[in-house]
Amino acid sequence: VKGMSSLLTETLDSLQNGLLLAIIVIFLLLAANYQSFKLSLAVLCTIPAVLLGALVLLLLTGCTLNLQSYMGIIMSTGVSVANAILIVTNAEKLRPEFDNDIVKAATVSASIRLRPILMTSLAMIAGMIPMASGMGEAGDQTAPLGRAVIGGLIASTFAALFIVPQCYAWLMQKATLKSPSLLPENLN
Repeated sequence: VKGMSSLLTETLDSLQNGLLLAIIVIFLLLAANYQSFKLSLAVLCTIPAVLLGALVLLLLTGCTLNLQSYMGIIMSTGVSVANAILIVTNAEKLRPEFDNDIVKAATVSASIRLRPILMTSLAMIAGMIPMASGMGEAGDQTAPLGRAVIGGLIASTFAALFIVPQCYAWLMQKATLKSPSLLPENLN
């Protein structure tokens, strides 16, 4: 009964810890870049959608959580964070133009970035279809990676376009146009 199960459990635990550590590092890097924890949280609100989408597609296709599917979840997390960064960064640039109307800045940002987000997600999904089909030599071993990426990206694309603007508007509702920077040339 023992066999390789302890090694698999240890590997999966390491991957879970690695994913959690990656999320924390991304949060801290975004906080340093944006100089705001709120904006970092707005970007990271796509991660639950990635996890949910990947797990649902794995469940629907009869795959299990394994090394390959965890790598797929981590890959789709990276793409979803990049998509959310596009929307949040653009919304921050648009906010002064709309006289601090955060809801309008968020919705216009999502509509402006619709095409790049769809192109990125659809290209990655199309690239993963052959892997997710499980054909060829060792296809059953690599199929969970493709399926996790596809499920995560489908859910995160919808989250980036619909949930990120809502989270952004909710988190930034009391924000001012004053720069958070402590550098003297940025003070107004």
